Amino acid sequence: MMQAARQGPTGERDYCLILLAFRHGMRISELLDLHYHDLDLHEGRVNVRRLKNGFSTIHPLRFDEREAIERWSLVRAGWKAADKTDALFISRRGTALSRQQAYRIIRSAGENAGTVTHTHPHMLRHACGYELAERGTDTRLIQDYLGHRNIRHTVRYTASNAARFADIWERNNLLEEKDQKTKNEITD
Repeated sequence: MMQAARQGPTGERDYCLILLAFRHGMRISELLDLHYHDLDLHEGRVNVRRLKNGFSTIHPLRFDEREAIERWSLVRAGWKAADKTDALFISRRGTALSRQQAYRIIRSAGENAGTVTHTHPHMLRHACGYELAERGTDTRLIQDYLGHRNIRHTVRYTASNAARFADIWERNNLLEEKDQKTKNEITD
C-alpha cells in the first residue's frame, strides 16, 4: 500500500500521509490537523494532538518519516498558494486537505495495492495498534501511544496476539527449575 501511494503527481504527499497515519495511529482529524509547528525534524519529534478526549503526546519520528516529510515539503513548496497555510497536508490548490480527500487517497492506495477490503483511514490506526501488539509492546504503552483514556479500547490489539503466551510456560519452568536447584543446594 505504501508503494502504491507513491504513484502519480501527488505521490509524495500521499505516501507521507499514509506513513504518518499508520506509524502514529492517528485518527483522520488528528492527521489533517498536523501543522509544521507540530514537527521538529531536527530533533525527530512530532506533537500528536489527540482528539476525543485522548492524551496528546510527543512521538519520535523515525528516519524514513523525516525523509518522507522533507520530500513532501519540497514538492509542496511548488504548489499553488502553499505558503498561505501551515497545514502539513494540502490539496493541489493550496488549501488544507479535507477529510473526503484523505479518505479517497487512502482508499485509492489500498485499491492500487490490491487489498481485498475497502481501505479507510481508521484501518491505519488499528493496523498501528495491532503491529505494536505483534511486536510485544506492553498494553499500557500502546494505550499511551494511541492516546486512549480507557484501556478497554486498547485491549483489542493485545487480546488477538497469541504470541504473547508463547514463552509463558518456558519462563515458569525456568523459575521452577531455579527454585528446585536452590532447594537442592540448601539441603545438600
